[in-house]
Amino acid sequence: MFIALFVCLAVSLITRGGKGFVDVFWGVLDFFVQIVHISCRRIWSLAVLTIRESLRQKILFVFIIFAALFMFAGWFLSGAADRPDLQVQSYIDFVLKATSWLVLPIMLLLSCWSLPEDIRLRTIHTVVTKPVYRIEIVIGRMLGFTLLGTSILVVMGAIGYVWIIRQVPESAQENLVSKVPIYGAISFTDREGAPTTSGINVGDIWMYRSYIEGATKASAIYKFKGIDESDAIDDQLNLQSSFEAFRTHKGNMEQGGILYELTFVNPDKDLRVKYDPMINKEYSDNQILIDRTIVEKNNEGKDVEYDIFDDLVDDNGDLTVEVRCLEAGQLLGMARPDLFVRTPDRAFLVGYSKAVLGIWLPMVLVIMLGVTISCFVKGPVAILTTLTIVTVGFMSKEYMNEILSGQMEASGAIEAWYRLLTHMNSQTELPAGPVRTMIEFVDGGIINFLWLCQQVIPNFGIFSNMREYVIKGFDVSWSAALLPGIVTTAAYILPCLLISFYSLKLRELEAK
Repeated sequence: MFIALFVCLAVSLITRGGKGFVDVFWGVLDFFVQIVHISCRRIWSLAVLTIRESLRQKILFVFIIFAALFMFAGWFLSGAADRPDLQVQSYIDFVLKATSWLVLPIMLLLSCWSLPEDIRLRTIHTVVTKPVYRIEIVIGRMLGFTLLGTSILVVMGAIGYVWIIRQVPESAQENLVSKVPIYGAISFTDREGAPTTSGINVGDIWMYRSYIEGATKASAIYKFKGIDESDAIDDQLNLQSSFEAFRTHKGNMEQGGILYELTFVNPDKDLRVKYDPMINKEYSDNQILIDRTIVEKNNEGKDVEYDIFDDLVDDNGDLTVEVRCLEAGQLLGMARPDLFVRTPDRAFLVGYSKAVLGIWLPMVLVIMLGVTISCFVKGPVAILTTLTIVTVGFMSKEYMNEILSGQMEASGAIEAWYRLLTHMNSQTELPAGPVRTMIEFVDGGIINFLWLCQQVIPNFGIFSNMREYVIKGFDVSWSAALLPGIVTTAAYILPCLLISFYSLKLRELEAK
């Protein structure tokens, strides 16, 4: 909201000079007055008009491209992977990406081009001469493009779903599910059994997994919260693992993997119950179906039964599982998502629908940005500006965060050029003097500008996460993906409306 006011103030100062502050005040006041008096009937009429204008531009030709893609996609995707689960992933990935790459660019072009073209051709005079508010024109455009894009997306999503079901063979239909995992917190112990912050580093560039040493007291401890009987499947606890092995010697290759064991721990009752040793099969999902009742021999050699939910889940509803590698000279790598409790699955349609929602949310955001920018610049400039914002928003912000945090050496643009031209490495400090002062001053301004861009530009990467959930066979998480996506889209509604209204109010609609 404050950024929207800042933009309105900047536009007013450029167009009106010193009267900009007063213009912004009355403009904001007029905005809220018009918001209170808007007519749903007039907005709906403008939305219908927007849809009709878009259809005249042969927008439905996109279905021809969509149909052509699906007619020949099966030829190229069949046999793209040896494993059935990876083959299914390739089908889902293709459908979601094809839908996204067709819908988003089309709605970007329509939302950016429509209003400037109406102003250029003066067809907008048929609207502004009627008793209609400027804010209603903006809302009507956004609503019309949203309804049109939603209709296209629903049709594409339905066709894509049917295509996936038909393409996946019956032997791989079991992979079309939406798994609902419960992840736990992970901690480690070293080879002596003492707590440690992480496992062994085996030299991987990607420091994602930590490794525990085999045939020692080293272990990874997973603590799952909120476990109860409703999480069981057919009276069994379903654990799923995807550990990674690091071999210091060849070992027994015939058994197909490295041996490991699970130990259930209940500190409240001082219980430690070991489960039978298992073989870790790499590059596949290892499902561990554990009967609710675990039988273990006590010190006297008698069988003792333990109920997972009554005996091994502690008083707080937490289930603690220790993982140990059993083979000497071998290491087992794991991260937090590598072991989870798999609760009853949901239908594939549930996760797929949420992934389609993950396309709809950025589509709405693109429409709002396109209409907003087209209110104060012409069509080609609006397209380029919106496309730049969307492209930057889809890019990972990790690199920008590293620059802004100051962790990257020689992260300033001017400093990097200076070091490049003078053949100075990044570890050498810049020589003291006016050159260094000027470089630091300019780079400081650039970093502040990047910080502002980071705050203004929406993070479109949030929406891509929804697609990744479904591709991997998981249901889309509400807290980790859906809620941030909805909040991100909703946060730009009021600023876009305010900037659009103020820009359209200042613009001379009769100018070409």
